Amino acid sequence: MSGVLEGIRVLDFGRYIAGPFCGTMLGDLGAEVIRIEKLEGSEDRWVTPVVEGGEGAMFLQMGRNKLGLTLNPMKPAGREIVKKLIAVSDVVIANLPYETLQEMGIDYETISVINPRIILATTSCFGSEGPYATRVGFDTIGQAMSGAMFLSGDGKVPTRMNAPFVDFGTALLNTVGVLAALMDRAKSGKGQKVETALLRTAVNITNGHLIEQAMLNLNRIATLNRGFTAGPSDSYKCQDGWIYAMTIGQPLFVRWCKLMGDESLLQDPRFKDDLARGDNGEALSAIMQKWCEARTVKQALAELEANRIPAGAVYTPQQALDDPHIQQANFMHGMDYPGADKPVPILQEPVRLSRTPLSIRRRAPQLGEHTNQILEELGYDSTAIRKLRAERVV
Repeated sequence: MSGVLEGIRVLDFGRYIAGPFCGTMLGDLGAEVIRIEKLEGSEDRWVTPVVEGGEGAMFLQMGRNKLGLTLNPMKPAGREIVKKLIAVSDVVIANLPYETLQEMGIDYETISVINPRIILATTSCFGSEGPYATRVGFDTIGQAMSGAMFLSGDGKVPTRMNAPFVDFGTALLNTVGVLAALMDRAKSGKGQKVETALLRTAVNITNGHLIEQAMLNLNRIATLNRGFTAGPSDSYKCQDGWIYAMTIGQPLFVRWCKLMGDESLLQDPRFKDDLARGDNGEALSAIMQKWCEARTVKQALAELEANRIPAGAVYTPQQALDDPHIQQANFMHGMDYPGADKPVPILQEPVRLSRTPLSIRRRAPQLGEHTNQILEELGYDSTAIRKLRAERVV
């Protein structure tokens, strides 16, 4: 079954997550995606190596459904290859500084002359406007500058989330932008530039907190895992591990009070509504913690589920892999990779479509694995390809 983007060609100059995962999503949707990287392999290929050849965990995830091309676009012959690729492609992804895009010849002004239908998806840390436009940064810079880090942790040490939610959020917004641009192109015949920024994504995620601060000037500080505007919402230690449970809204709170065996809490003015329960969450968490101390994780979750109160175990990464739901719902797609001593568990599909499903059709490419194939499709013969290799263009 073909994907919805079959026939769309994407050139992925991205690095790490914010750019490459946009390419991954487009590939899952059926596009042909060509990952273009340095001759020696780009930096993100080698982060957290997990296989014999040195390829990293993040690359194995981001590289699925992509062909691999090594290229030096700074050399004249390399620039010529870029032009040929642009002419027969639909989307260019590049989360690189705009000056670097210009040096590589993949800035929008340049590529739109070659192909007016081309779409450029570009991501930076701060965007193209404002005093920080030329600064560089990663996911955690967005977490830090959006208020997210300050509101996380113990109130003494700002704490980042190890899972790079700003990068992934930006990649998903980038994907939405590309899909919208493709829809517009179907009507107008013209391409355009799609721009995202890590700080914009991070501020979007924390926007509710920022609105509250602007309107009420509460100057909140971090409260570990306790919720700000509802309760009880916190992490709790059971006899053999931790859970997280959250109670939001009056119906849930009523059920929780009955489960705790103390309906008098419903008349306590400290807990009259969600906001009050958030303000007095420490007292509610203490009640819940005492309840959890008498139970195992399994027992606590069973009773909470019986009362329809949202809760889940706090897993280690290994426990997440071993979870029966994750296994039986086929979250993971085991993929063989050269040098790996076991299948690599790649998320099967982040979005499910009933009629035109996303699919994983190929593993991440080895370094330059498809260089000859791609150059041949562009019209280069074996002699020309050997010359390009000898000159370190590819």
